[in-house]
Amino acid sequence: MTGRPDDAPPPAHASDTFAIGGELSVHRLGFGAMRLPGVRGEPRPGAAREVLREAVRLGVDLIDTAQAYGRSEELIADALHPYPKGLVIATKGGLRRGGHPDGRPDRLRADCEASLRRLRLDAIDVWQLHRIDPEIPLEEQFGAIRELRDEGKVRFVGVSEVSVAELRQARQLVDIATVQNRFNLAERSADDVLAECEAGGLGFLPWAPIAMGDLPGSSSALADAAAGHGATQAQIALAWLLHRSPVVLPIPGTGSPEHLRENLGAARIELSVNDLEALDQLTAS
Repeated sequence: MTGRPDDAPPPAHASDTFAIGGELSVHRLGFGAMRLPGVRGEPRPGAAREVLREAVRLGVDLIDTAQAYGRSEELIADALHPYPKGLVIATKGGLRRGGHPDGRPDRLRADCEASLRRLRLDAIDVWQLHRIDPEIPLEEQFGAIRELRDEGKVRFVGVSEVSVAELRQARQLVDIATVQNRFNLAERSADDVLAECEAGGLGFLPWAPIAMGDLPGSSSALADAAAGHGATQAQIALAWLLHRSPVVLPIPGTGSPEHLRENLGAARIELSVNDLEALDQLTAS
């Protein structure tokens, strides 16, 4: 496990870590690598290398990426390989350009094997089905993923953007360790999926964890909490997620070392009962 240097934001919660699949212990505040390739997918290797190395130096040990994120996987390998002990890399496959799912077994295998090459890994810690393909039987999609796991190419399996019913079906076909759905202060439609993860001990990775732009323009609860803690509103949004459930693993992304350090500062914020009650009342506009 990577350690936190003296200038890293100290963890404030007793449940600062979570064991994915009961085995891969990670700090709950991770890093999402979707933005690494830069605007319109143009790679920024220098900036990406700086952010990734700073994240690991500050104790981040969960990095989430995807085959669909352009050169993100290659940038991670360029910056961090050989990987430090304890670093968990989660990636995804099964999504084509334009956001179209492709769950054909041969495509899922090809995506996984391409990710292995780009990340320079023998096995992927967490391989997630980016989207379930409604045109392909679930048995075929998860059968292919189970084969990849049984072959040792995947350690743990995750799913993304699923309903409770889909998650239960998937768990009947293969062991599921993580779920990645959109979830934040403004968007909580996956509350039932989060509850299902809590009941099953699954890690829940909320994507778009900072989405205050979807909240009403004058959110006094958010502004008041930020002022009371000497924090930014983005930090409060992340702290709310960390307080929401011990299985929540936020993965905010950024291309800026300064913004990275700000995000990680959310780990030391202890929201009060009054803070949480007020924030829980917020809804999207």
